[in-house]
Amino acid sequence: MSPQPLRLGVLFAASAALLSACAVGPNYKRPPLSGSEGYGPAAAPPTAAEQHPELVSGQDIPAEWWGVFHSQDLDALVAEALRKNPTIEAARATLRSAREQVRAQRGAYFPSVSASLQPSRQRVAPVLASPLQSNEDLYNLTTTQVSVAYTPDLFGANRRAVESLAAQADQQRFELQAARLTLASNVVQAAVQDAALREQVTAAEAIVADQREILTSLRRQHELGQTSDADVAAQEALLAQTEATLPPLQKAFGVNRDLLAALVGRTPGEALDARFDLRALTLPERLPLSLPAQLVRRRPDVRIAEAELHAASAQVGVATAARWPSIELDAAGGSAALGLTPTFNSVSNFWSLAATLTQPIFQGRALLHRQRAAEAAYEAAAAQYRATVVGAFQNTADVLHALSTDADAFTAAETSETASRRSLEIARRQLALGDISRLAVLNAEQVEAQARLARLQAEAARYADVAALYQALGGGWWNAPADGPAKPAGTAR
Repeated sequence: MSPQPLRLGVLFAASAALLSACAVGPNYKRPPLSGSEGYGPAAAPPTAAEQHPELVSGQDIPAEWWGVFHSQDLDALVAEALRKNPTIEAARATLRSAREQVRAQRGAYFPSVSASLQPSRQRVAPVLASPLQSNEDLYNLTTTQVSVAYTPDLFGANRRAVESLAAQADQQRFELQAARLTLASNVVQAAVQDAALREQVTAAEAIVADQREILTSLRRQHELGQTSDADVAAQEALLAQTEATLPPLQKAFGVNRDLLAALVGRTPGEALDARFDLRALTLPERLPLSLPAQLVRRRPDVRIAEAELHAASAQVGVATAARWPSIELDAAGGSAALGLTPTFNSVSNFWSLAATLTQPIFQGRALLHRQRAAEAAYEAAAAQYRATVVGAFQNTADVLHALSTDADAFTAAETSETASRRSLEIARRQLALGDISRLAVLNAEQVEAQARLARLQAEAARYADVAALYQALGGGWWNAPADGPAKPAGTAR
């Protein structure tokens, strides 16, 4: 290709590129946060403040928030789950795919260049005129060509397409953060359940053992005529009821162990050495409470809904731009040689420049309806975003209510356990003095065991709701460094 046509082509492309400065369709703006959005009375100070972690408004959240429980075993299990869980691997791969789609779409900003080499051997029918000056009807022809095509983004169709794909990549990025947050929260919840169910099974077995001993004592007294058949039958029924509560607890414990194994990417048949104890966990003294404006910027589900809204907004621009004119620029240059070896000279060289202007005129109103469909999809995404925000505030408020009531429930359960333990101590002293029978002591032991079981459930609920609060507030993903795991929270006190 000679220099002059090449310069003309470059000038033509540059001029068209300047025309692509505008982009049709709406420019995305983040929806405003209404002043009424908040947590309501749920964020007020709890009634049992001495038993409730202090809520600190605006306190930042560490990336590895589960470190607030100060359990090295828990930290190790969560880290293993984040490394090995296949859901996280799938989310990472999906994010990489979305980012590559953005890079691929950005390629449309630039001209496409291709080169071709076409050697051929041809024969012309003798009844036709030969295309060669020598009139030969059998010859070799080699065509070497470089083609350049460029479609200026006059009305921003490609810009909006890139914007939509970038928003979808953001959506996948927050899908990954949501998967990590959900996985970490599930591991913490399962670890708390492991500790609680283990102790509940032990407490239930102790209650069953006490009731069996009571039944044995009643049967002996019945043989001596000191108790009636009704007393023995009542105790047998009570023992049967208590024994019926043990298999569900054992089942729940086994199922929860299978869940722990699955969360760290193992099958139930693989050994899992992790063993948790509620006494080894520490309840944090202070808990964060994100401001409403922070919540909508930090919750992965809200950010996912916002990214979907952004992508839908850009698709309106794509559909709108399809109804406007488009220009395609083409340039080609090369050489045609008689033979199998390319030659480049003034006789064999050729080039061409072309521009095509296309304006859709009639498509059965398909382009109009596609634009309207994109606008309706944008409205749906906006409504879904508002619903997600409302759900986020509701979820946070529910967790705050749970934390407050859990504190009261734990205080009541702890008081009941203390009272029953004191009653048991008194009964044992009375038994030593001969004031009461062994049966009365056994009854006191059963009451104490049941109170201990209730306290375990209340204590486990407190740890579980602390984890739920961190999940509701977004989990601190914004504090995670890009080059490695963050330092666990609470490692330095």
